[in-house]
Amino acid sequence: MQFTIEVGRYNPEGRYADNAIPGEPFPAPWNRSPVRRYQTYTVDLPEHAVVLDALIEIREYQDQSLAVRCACRSAICGSCAMWINGHANLACKSKLQAFTKDGKTRVESPPSMPVIRDLVCDMAPFWEKHLAVKPWLQNKQPIPPPDEEYRVPNAAMEELIQEVSCISCGACLMDCESFAVNSEFLGPQALAQAYRYTGDPRDAETKERLGQYSESGGIWDCTHCYECVAQCPKGVAPLDQILKLRKLAVDAGFTNNAGTRHADAFAESVRDSGRLNELTLMPKSIGYFNVIEQLKVLPSAFNMLRAGKLPPLIHHKIPGLKRIKAIFERVGGRFK
Repeated sequence: MQFTIEVGRYNPEGRYADNAIPGEPFPAPWNRSPVRRYQTYTVDLPEHAVVLDALIEIREYQDQSLAVRCACRSAICGSCAMWINGHANLACKSKLQAFTKDGKTRVESPPSMPVIRDLVCDMAPFWEKHLAVKPWLQNKQPIPPPDEEYRVPNAAMEELIQEVSCISCGACLMDCESFAVNSEFLGPQALAQAYRYTGDPRDAETKERLGQYSESGGIWDCTHCYECVAQCPKGVAPLDQILKLRKLAVDAGFTNNAGTRHADAFAESVRDSGRLNELTLMPKSIGYFNVIEQLKVLPSAFNMLRAGKLPPLIHHKIPGLKRIKAIFERVGGRFK
């Protein structure tokens, strides 16, 4: 069965084949990534073949200059993560038939990561974020004797099975929109691992971890785009773990940050009027007395005013507000 593969080529030395066609710049927020040149190849493979089969076929028998990174070919090592038709996937797990659109499959390195050559990207940003969350346990006292182990309830460890499934492929970070616009964001994989250690009953620095993760670039910088959930090949669902960390952090008292204030302001507005008061949401999130940060957002307010998009100055309540309040009363918790 014949398949057509369009490969995004990048050579830092600027050397390309004559049939390599320059592509269009990547759209924002990936427009800082260098433009790729695309070469088209035709391969003859079985109908069950995956994208990595095609790339190896091209490298071995058609174009030895193609740079591609792979190892286990079994969706375990994660080294073949790349953009396939505009989203991060494992090439060894992506069937060509499923990814063939308009008669071809486009493969390229993710524009959110620094590209080294062709399909090989620099994973340094990924590993820096991974290490930043301290992915190791700090022994909780009392430390068991050398011939014994920590004993914890089975239920406590079962809670962490989902996070342990992570293979560190980086697919979630490659498609993360928050990381694309803010390189300081720790990212979904690192924060999923952060929950794995924060939620472990054997760790002695749970509160210290939550304080660190509540700072700028941490759990509150996630914008809920759900790309990490959609692209994770192992079902880790990093967003779910980020939400768990947020709850733990708030319960631990780490509430003096824009993220918690934003959540409070959002819920209070809906509880008190039945709809979101966009006029007060930003000032409340920043903090009314945080004058410096308030001044920084003034230009945005003026731009909204000029564009006629400034929220109404008088915020009206919706009819039937009692039903909304009843829901808040029933749910209870912080926003009761």
